[in-house]
Amino acid sequence: MGLDLVEISPNAAPPVCRITDYQKFLYQQKKREKEMKLKASKVVLKEIRFGPQTDDHDYNFKLKHAQEFLKEGCKVKAYVFFKGRSILFKEQGEVLLLRFASDLEDLAKVDSLPTLEGKRMIIMFSPKKPAK
Repeated sequence: MGLDLVEISPNAAPPVCRITDYQKFLYQQKKREKEMKLKASKVVLKEIRFGPQTDDHDYNFKLKHAQEFLKEGCKVKAYVFFKGRSILFKEQGEVLLLRFASDLEDLAKVDSLPTLEGKRMIIMFSPKKPAK
């Protein structure tokens, strides 16, 4: 009849087999995997950079951008970049990032608290899921 014996589930006890056209089976399997890939959510990471002495206007401007990114469903990585001797103002950078976190608390949840990595102090946000 031109059909093949195809093993569907080898881990089951007993293994499950089906008599079908093998090429058609492979085509359907690829089609299913392609659909699953399309349904998978893609995470986009946006970065926002501050200096240790960022002024209020610049801060508010970057806050609005972060709010837009979170509403789109993107993750946000905010960091304070310390140049030269400005590394002495670590506390200022941490205060700035914690203020940023408190301003975004209605839209985002904090993934990680401010951590110093080299010359950057980094904090991560992910968007909150809307209540159903």
